[in-house]
Amino acid sequence: MLTQGEDVEAQALRKRGWSISAIARHLGRSRPTIRAYLNGERVPGQRRRSGADPFEPYAEYCRLRLDAESGDPHVWATTLFDELAGLGYAGGYSTFTRALRARGLRPVCERCAHAGGPVEYVRIEHPPGVETQWDWLELPDPPARWGWGKGAHLLVGTLPYSGIWRGVLAESEDQPHLIEALRAVGERLGGVSAEWRFDRMATVCDPGSGEVSASFAAVARHYGVIVRICPSRRGWRKGSVEKANHVAAQRWWRTVGEELSPGQAQGTLDEWCRRRGDIRIRRIDGGRVSVAELARREALRPLPAQAFPAVLEVERVVSAQALVSFRGNFYSVPPGHAGEVMGVRHRLGSGVLEVVTAGGAVLAAHERAVDHAGVVIEAAGHVAALEAKVLAARARLGGGGPCPHKTRRPLSPAARAEADRLRGTGVGAAAAPVADFAAYAAAARPLTPGSSVPDARP
Repeated sequence: MLTQGEDVEAQALRKRGWSISAIARHLGRSRPTIRAYLNGERVPGQRRRSGADPFEPYAEYCRLRLDAESGDPHVWATTLFDELAGLGYAGGYSTFTRALRARGLRPVCERCAHAGGPVEYVRIEHPPGVETQWDWLELPDPPARWGWGKGAHLLVGTLPYSGIWRGVLAESEDQPHLIEALRAVGERLGGVSAEWRFDRMATVCDPGSGEVSASFAAVARHYGVIVRICPSRRGWRKGSVEKANHVAAQRWWRTVGEELSPGQAQGTLDEWCRRRGDIRIRRIDGGRVSVAELARREALRPLPAQAFPAVLEVERVVSAQALVSFRGNFYSVPPGHAGEVMGVRHRLGSGVLEVVTAGGAVLAAHERAVDHAGVVIEAAGHVAALEAKVLAARARLGGGGPCPHKTRRPLSPAARAEADRLRGTGVGAAAAPVADFAAYAAAARPLTPGSSVPDARP
């Protein structure tokens, strides 16, 4: 490969009349190389590829993924690289990004190009095991099959010393869901730190004063942690979890398929954190250490044996089979409530799930199954009552099954008599012929002796 300077020198020597052999000896290159550059077959500063381009078979896939109309032009290169690795791409990440730039596959977003500006922050020291930062990440447009409306919610917790983070999907951001998700994330992180840091969310503190609420203070005492509230409008104070939110939204949520259930989506997030998030390399004390190695240095306390007994309740519509859904499973209720809205109540730490009416009356109680197991939990009494109701309804309709539709049913004698009557009156049939006009004249004029009716016919 010739550099820009060597190419300029070769072109100048050629114009002076030097032969290709003389130029090759002068520059210490081979004659075919000099000839290729002089003829414009090669470009200075670019090394000619010795073999096939490993990126070429995947170029069309990347173009479709980054298309501004049908794809996602903002998908991260790291996410796209993970997808190509799963499809068999064997090249390195730097080779992959260089191929994206060389081919101009990512379109330019004018809105993003002119947004933002330089921002300065203060570096904060985070000793191991001291602080866990928490934040809700609102995820727009969840799959329709989830039935979660226009948004899902992800509680993200991160340990800023090591940078390890985990997230748990939730249907709501109310306090019971927050308490449940706090324990679930703590189990994934491996324990409890000394302090929990939140922004001014209403389920933790008073948004105006920053004072911890009495209901959440009980939770903090249960887990033995100190609650720290970020100053107002100082979101950067928990920048570690903010960055984790950004990564979760870009590298995971943007690629969640429509066919996934909430349990399957949660599984893909946990797998991504283990396989991708924990292998990140950080520089600590002049050395390079992975996030997983740093996480083992976090001095975390074990979680309490029992979860905080918060009562979690969500609304569900009873199906035609007298079932309500909860966390990927179905639970039976007595018949006669199809289409009604019921509350599904569960006390954290217990194994019982209750279905309650709008007035708070317990309609059914079941042993809670493992979330997203896809099982149907039915009480024997509910099944028997539903079968009895269905059979009774069929008996009232004249036996089991619908009416036969291919049986011959000729006209009854009464129907035929009515049809004959209608034919006689001219209803529904051709009218009877009109009588001759002479008959009408005879009926209108009384006859006298010797009189005759004139012939009215022409």
